[in-house]
Amino acid sequence: MTDLILHHYPTSPFSEKVRLVLGYKQLAWKSVIIPAIMPKPDVVALTGGYRKTPFLQVGADVYCDSALICEVLEQLRPTPTLYPEDDKGLSRIVAQWADSTLFWAAMAYNLQPKGAASMFEGAPPEAAKAFGADRAAMSSGMTRLRPGDAAAAYKSYLRRIASMLEGQDFLLGSAPCVADFAAYHPLWFTAKRVPVMADILNATPSVQAWMARMAAIGHGSFEKLSATEAIAACANAAGATAPLDTYFQDEHGIPLGSEVTIAAETFGQETTAGTLVAATRTRFTLKRVDERAGTVHVHFPRIGYVLKAAQA
Repeated sequence: MTDLILHHYPTSPFSEKVRLVLGYKQLAWKSVIIPAIMPKPDVVALTGGYRKTPFLQVGADVYCDSALICEVLEQLRPTPTLYPEDDKGLSRIVAQWADSTLFWAAMAYNLQPKGAASMFEGAPPEAAKAFGADRAAMSSGMTRLRPGDAAAAYKSYLRRIASMLEGQDFLLGSAPCVADFAAYHPLWFTAKRVPVMADILNATPSVQAWMARMAAIGHGSFEKLSATEAIAACANAAGATAPLDTYFQDEHGIPLGSEVTIAAETFGQETTAGTLVAATRTRFTLKRVDERAGTVHVHFPRIGYVLKAAQA
């Protein structure tokens, strides 16, 4: 198997989701630590513009968004499964809710002034200012929950998670699935990154016990890799290695071979430009060429991303 290279940083919640999935599937991986804020020249060399964290590199294939990364890891190692046979649809729906609705309520609660001050305690004032400016740019146009509304929503969601855990160890049964990994990472941020805000978890002890079970999965076996080495691995792969699904689902009237852009619908709307080489039921693939990384295939999930024809 070609090396699995995860580009991430330690305090990224969506990275924690993927790190645990790698541990659950006992997949060895390479770790490239990337900056938390822009500029990210080594990231852009591989993604072409996408700057959210994490992304997964396999040779000259780059997979964006943790939901797609989970699908890819499932294909590489089907057992233990992330998508139990009897709950394939439900597990994905709960995961999508957790990665969006739950995540944004949790982060609006986590990063109110008390939490933000704790997060940057000991750091120079310019670090907090730079982080705030970076995330403000990424969330331009988004509706953000006010702290009081976020706290109320977060408490309700924690109670709902507790209800799902009644009589079982994980959200949908006796083993974790993609829903568990998606629901865990916003709570992990509360407990580990801003513990001053973690009292909100005390009202749901069953959720805390579940979090301990999730944390015990660990991150598996990994080795450090530099960004320079990762870019060289992409260039040396002599083009994308993953076979493309030949099924073409056209919802936009844009034929394969067209020059296009792809961007997230909401948070982190930086565009990636390239040639559309695949548009399947679940994903888009763009081919692009970078002077350092060579020919790269950048893959995006359909859900949550906007495909457009490039401006002439």
